[in-house]
Amino acid sequence: MKKLFFLTALVASATQLLAKDIYVNTPSTTLLLNAEEGKPLHISYYGSKVTDASEVYNAYSLWEEAYPAFGAGCQELVCLSARHADGNMSTELVYISDTERQEQNAKVYVITMKDKVYDFQVDVCYRTYQNCDVIETWTEIRNNEKKPITLLQYASGFLPIRQGDVWVSHQHGAWGAEAQVTEEPLHAGQFLVQDYNSVKNAVVNRPNIMLSLDGKPQENQGRVIGAVLCWSGNFKMKVDTQGKNIHRFSAGISEDNAMYTLKKGESFTTPQLALTYSTEGMGGASRSFHRWARKNNMVAHGEKMRNILLNSWEGIYLDVDQQKCEKLMDGVKTLGGELFVLDDGWFGNKYRRNVDDKALGDWVTDTLKLPQGIPALAKAAKDRGLKFGIWIEPEMTNNPSELYEKHPDWIVCHPTREPIYGRGGTQLILDLSNPKVQDFVFQVVDNLMQETPDLYYIKWDANCEIHNFGSSYLTQDNQSHLYVDYHKGLINALKRIRAKYPDLVIQCCASGGGRVCYGLMPYFDEFWVSDNTDAQQRLFIQWGTSMFFPTNAMAQHVSASPNHQTGRQIPLKFRFDVAFTGRLGIEMRPSDFNERELAFAQRAIETYKHFRPLIQQGDLYRLISPYEGKGFCSEMIMNEQKTEGLFFAYKFEQYMDLFRPRFQFAGLDPNAIYTLTEINRDGGNADHWEGHKFSGQFLMENGVEINLSGQWASKVIHLKKN
Repeated sequence: MKKLFFLTALVASATQLLAKDIYVNTPSTTLLLNAEEGKPLHISYYGSKVTDASEVYNAYSLWEEAYPAFGAGCQELVCLSARHADGNMSTELVYISDTERQEQNAKVYVITMKDKVYDFQVDVCYRTYQNCDVIETWTEIRNNEKKPITLLQYASGFLPIRQGDVWVSHQHGAWGAEAQVTEEPLHAGQFLVQDYNSVKNAVVNRPNIMLSLDGKPQENQGRVIGAVLCWSGNFKMKVDTQGKNIHRFSAGISEDNAMYTLKKGESFTTPQLALTYSTEGMGGASRSFHRWARKNNMVAHGEKMRNILLNSWEGIYLDVDQQKCEKLMDGVKTLGGELFVLDDGWFGNKYRRNVDDKALGDWVTDTLKLPQGIPALAKAAKDRGLKFGIWIEPEMTNNPSELYEKHPDWIVCHPTREPIYGRGGTQLILDLSNPKVQDFVFQVVDNLMQETPDLYYIKWDANCEIHNFGSSYLTQDNQSHLYVDYHKGLINALKRIRAKYPDLVIQCCASGGGRVCYGLMPYFDEFWVSDNTDAQQRLFIQWGTSMFFPTNAMAQHVSASPNHQTGRQIPLKFRFDVAFTGRLGIEMRPSDFNERELAFAQRAIETYKHFRPLIQQGDLYRLISPYEGKGFCSEMIMNEQKTEGLFFAYKFEQYMDLFRPRFQFAGLDPNAIYTLTEINRDGGNADHWEGHKFSGQFLMENGVEINLSGQWASKVIHLKKN
């Protein structure tokens, strides 16, 4: 009996020695994996940093496959489903090896698994950075079988979460009302966020969520897991809840109508899924994503300052000519701006762009509007000490265009179908799965840069979605590749542009905020938050957007009153104060300012310039949400050293006896003393706290009363450590 016990213990000990713990560490967090030869890879922990796996195993909470495949245990959520050449639809992946490699500022872990029977291999990959608490995960799927296989499902990553009072925060919207925040508890069944737009995947639902593990989401306390899918096309994010133990989360490219075939020797790399864990609520998760984006070029040139610009769209729309543009340049120069951007309406020869239903694809200057061409506009800007930018929509064409007449087979549409038109009843999408179209898109930018070497900035728009599924380029048996290959082709073109013009500043726009996603942002410096420039509604849109994206990527413009989208009349100070929390710009005619407004706008722009490094590189703390229905909103930005910050308070409702909250601060050094000073003032009396000193602890625990009188009242307070 003793001998049997000894042998059993020896076998158990040997088995334990064969198993390997893999610590995927960021500075403050750990994803703990367990690998054993001949068995599936497992996840046993994700949370604050641990150094001793025995704590995790002794506490026992999770033991789930790290990348579950269909065919073994297929009654649960799976990440991978493949049909092998012999028709077998089951896959059983087991661990065979792992490697680590050091990149410049990151470490990459590659865990290789292989099917037990077929020569089919999957690398589960993780990247961690030294400067933020974000883990990127993705998979590389390789077909080493003799014949083609078909991928039916190919998620980027998987994460099990211990059940409890878990809530999910996600975003939905529409044109002009993007990034609306919804919070709801997870219940039994399946929670699903997905997109079918195919080109603009951030209009309706966005590929990012937050999971609050300690009940109803809070901004600055509680455990939170944030997840962002770095993909610009159709996606699915799922949380499956069965029984009373585990939530299973996966995210990746939507497999709907997107089967992907791999020939022998071919591989498929899924987009990254970025994960973060925070004990400082949703705000802590947001700040992790912001640092990740800025410091690791998940937003292009993430640590460079952004210029204050004027965009011509709401000033002159399509009514472009040299004189009108120069008048706008004079206006932005007088205000203290740094960049003039010419929007739509400057191009077209045979088909002139007087209405936005023709000429897309014909990227030649309309010489009736601009007889001396774009170089003359760039020179006019340079003569005024301004940089110059221009609008393009290179992925699109119109039915009335010379491009479409020459290349009708370049559009996204099956050759047996009549095209269905998008915006304006004429717009079509170019088929970027086609390398010739990728060349064309690159050439649009290259030609502009060759013609106008001083071109500093491009606004890249995309105002249509795929209405006609099908491709003249893709083979008959690969039509289902379109949703994936379109975006792979787009990224190929963007990589070529970035390789040749690394310093070019490019804005991502898609009917406003339709492409606010990390699938494309590594190639863009900023994005247009929304076509809706109404300052009151922008509080809601910008609040939701800031949950995942940093301030320096958020283009926020001061526009006219009455607003062109809502008709609302809002004071200039409120409009500036709302736009201050991102990259500041102007979207109107400066000549419409009266003398008093002009003086205020000049002071405000000078103030923004002074605080620009803090605003664009600081840590954002969201405080009072506009979604709470109180008619107030507040947030603040602090530098990483906690020595200086800006606090923003807004009031956008007006009722008799409206409850006014006490405004508490966050992100301060509790032991430091700060002086409060209002900036961006437009007359009025100083508040009682003006110029006084307070401890960080007092400001965070007690806050101050802020006098906000009337509707659309706002204050910006500078905090300086003594």
